[in-house]
Amino acid sequence: MMTLVLPFQIACTFLLTQVLSSFCLQKLDADHETVVKISSAGQLMQCSAAIDLLFLLDGSYSIGKGSFERSKHVAFKLCDALDINPDRVRVGVIQYSSFPKFEFYLNSYLTREEVKEQLKRIIFRGGSTQTPLALKYILHKGFTGSRNSSVPRILVILTDGRSQGNVEQAATQLKESGIIVFAVGVKFPRWDELYTLASKPTESHVLFAEHFDDAVNGLYSTLTSSDVCSAIPPACKLESHFCHRKSLETVKEFKGNFMCWKGSKGYGGPFSTMCPYYSWKRVYKTHLARCYRTTCPDPCDSQPCQFGGTCIAEDFEKYHCVCPTTFGGDATCAPQQGLDCNADLLLLIDGSSKVTEEGFLQHKSFVKRFLQTVLTVDGQVNVGVAQFSDGVQMELPVGQHSDVSDVVKMIDSIRFKGGSTKTGKALHYLTQFGFKTSSALAKVQKDHPRVLVLLTDSKAEDSVVESAKNASDRKVFLLAIGSQSRQSELVGITGDPQRTITYSNPRSLLNKIPELNKKICSVDNQGCLSQPLDLVFALDASAGVGKDNFDKVKDYVKSVITQFEINRDITQVGLVIYGSRSRTIFGLDASDSGTNLQKAISLAPYLGGTASTGSVLLHIYDDVLSIRQGARPGVNKVAVVLTDGASTDDAAVPAQTLRSNGITVFTVGIGDAQKESLGKIAGSASHMIMVPSYEDLKYFEDTIVHRLCEVAKVPINLCKPNPCMHDGECILHNASYRCECKGWEGVHCEHKISNPEPRGDLPRIHRKRRRRQRKQRRLNRRGKRRSRKRRGHRKNKEPLL
Repeated sequence: MMTLVLPFQIACTFLLTQVLSSFCLQKLDADHETVVKISSAGQLMQCSAAIDLLFLLDGSYSIGKGSFERSKHVAFKLCDALDINPDRVRVGVIQYSSFPKFEFYLNSYLTREEVKEQLKRIIFRGGSTQTPLALKYILHKGFTGSRNSSVPRILVILTDGRSQGNVEQAATQLKESGIIVFAVGVKFPRWDELYTLASKPTESHVLFAEHFDDAVNGLYSTLTSSDVCSAIPPACKLESHFCHRKSLETVKEFKGNFMCWKGSKGYGGPFSTMCPYYSWKRVYKTHLARCYRTTCPDPCDSQPCQFGGTCIAEDFEKYHCVCPTTFGGDATCAPQQGLDCNADLLLLIDGSSKVTEEGFLQHKSFVKRFLQTVLTVDGQVNVGVAQFSDGVQMELPVGQHSDVSDVVKMIDSIRFKGGSTKTGKALHYLTQFGFKTSSALAKVQKDHPRVLVLLTDSKAEDSVVESAKNASDRKVFLLAIGSQSRQSELVGITGDPQRTITYSNPRSLLNKIPELNKKICSVDNQGCLSQPLDLVFALDASAGVGKDNFDKVKDYVKSVITQFEINRDITQVGLVIYGSRSRTIFGLDASDSGTNLQKAISLAPYLGGTASTGSVLLHIYDDVLSIRQGARPGVNKVAVVLTDGASTDDAAVPAQTLRSNGITVFTVGIGDAQKESLGKIAGSASHMIMVPSYEDLKYFEDTIVHRLCEVAKVPINLCKPNPCMHDGECILHNASYRCECKGWEGVHCEHKISNPEPRGDLPRIHRKRRRRQRKQRRLNRRGKRRSRKRRGHRKNKEPLL
């Protein structure tokens, strides 16, 4: 036997035997939407009136351990809706089988958490089903110690209704004493007995344990209608539904008459006759009743989510929409309208035979969805659409239509052409004529950046090199979108990997719309890519961050640096990690290849330990952003610290040292970072970025890039930081600088002087002292030589023996 519980709908019980098939033991005559509303309302109900509630759990062998645990779970769910405390709701539990026994009394545990914890600890006892004995026990001892008579006494019996004895008399006495009785069927309940146990009207006081939320809804709906407590939320209503309940019964069935022998060996002897034959079988008996349930208005009934968004109700008033990609501009999935920049856009769709009609339709769908997101009434974006194969067909001239509905209709009307793939020819033509129009309605702006977006998934059958160069000469910004298998060809067209967008699967193409938006708006920021910058990232790799989050930070940095032109003349990047110690992964002059830097970042190890942000800032100042380590004079320098802010108290003074020497400090605080401490490190609110979580880092790539670009364009003081090494003094002179060295030589005082000339800058008294010292040393040397000569002369005069 196995029971399958289906949430938010009527559960069915399946008998795994040779003769029994599956049946729903309780079925509510309501559509699926109503069943879901009943379940949702059950989860919202709360009862906080003064009541004494006693659970009577059937722990007999007819229930079994599995169904007993289910009974406990029902009690557990009912307690979730109760405001359990000494002045309001009190809860007690009795388990019965051969005899009843208190598991805990009404005044034993006085909080919801304590009651639920004790419910978990109750164990199945087993035995016969002595329900009448348990009812008498409750009548005399169940509610002892109850409060005054005005406090309602409620008994919730969880049983299969298969008691060994007559329950009618005991149940009647119990109800006549003023106790409200709910009978909750468990396993294969005998509904007739549950109706006998329950208070009247029985339809409102009989429930089914398999439907957790439905049982909660039914019980508290009844209590609310009886003025016991107000558990129904505002704006919700009580409704009546027909219920079909089934019980499993054993019946005697006549099978027919068969020949049998009767009589004895005595007088007359045995004789044959026809005898009736019966069999016993198990059948379901249906009980028709009414169920009273509360339903609440569903905020999703009005279908507030637009553009294919899915509405998720949080309660009877609140909801949220799960939106398709690019349609998350507001709570109702309305598209995020407009670009963050002005541009004239021309989208070129590959309509050749190689791309197939299916691929063409996918590209067309992408274009339609994209234009729905960028076109606004007051926007400064002009759009056009063209198709190419053997030749070029202008489907929508640039700037001729700005109304979204008109644009969508025109795109829908575009038909697949087929033919050869003359990509170079199409690019050359559109570069020259695509942004010109004779229409009086067109509004192409001369001062707008011109962006040509190519959507293709087939190899060009002509040369694209000259066409791409022609586009660059005419200041037309090329972007290309295609499958990953065509990435090298797309890069050959655009001339830059950062101007290509690839997808692994056509179904993921729509997810690339936000990326396309960013790349289009990067046209206005191209000056940033040509601005020299020395950039160092400091990544918190301490135990407080954790390895998984550290990997997310590395991915973030790898994505950020792809938006810079990395070489010795433009952008240099360094990476430092810190935990128990600071460690340079690579310096500014380590590589002039973005690909190599990506690999090095991936290999950066997780350190652990306790982080010190102050120490890593000093490490960057002394050992990374210095001339001897590859930093360039006359170039803006930035240190970006990414941390959760747990160890930043010691960083304010070192950060001030960096800023005083012309190094800009950015802080990226992740999670519950200490905003005040990070603000002291950054020194400016514009240099501090707060990210809600490590998972959200990817949404802040453009933010940091934009602010770094702003710093790269700021005029710089050539002497900050000091480019002169070994305490040399930097002196500004004619828009340049020179280093005054002391004991060192070279442009930046990098070489030590091997034979320093006598210093003439000492005071006179020191010069006289030095002369006396030198004279005394000469006299001492002369005296020593004379002494040696005299000793030698005496030896020569000694007589020979």
